[in-house]
Amino acid sequence: MDNVNRSPIQLTASAAEVVKQLLQGNTEAPYLRVGVKGGGCSGVAYMLGFDARMEDDDLFEISGIPVIMKKAHGMYLMGMEIDYQQGSEAAGFVFRQPAG
Repeated sequence: MDNVNRSPIQLTASAAEVVKQLLQGNTEAPYLRVGVKGGGCSGVAYMLGFDARMEDDDLFEISGIPVIMKKAHGMYLMGMEIDYQQGSEAAGFVFRQPAG
């Protein structure tokens, strides 16, 4: 990949595995987009989805997955860990703030 930066986020092994399965064959939205929007308890809500790369996106490779995010979102996501948890009631991605 061209122009790949050091990622401000990390994916756990289980999150990476699920993302890779979801990305398989997705040619219209071949990138995992991680971002933030206004709202939530801390003033921001975290977003995760699949998208095409845009001009103002930073590109990262995490566990072999092409990840994009808006340059301005990096400060909100720095050190964030994204996990995938599956329980008897629900399953989904979980954003964890770094300790400290």
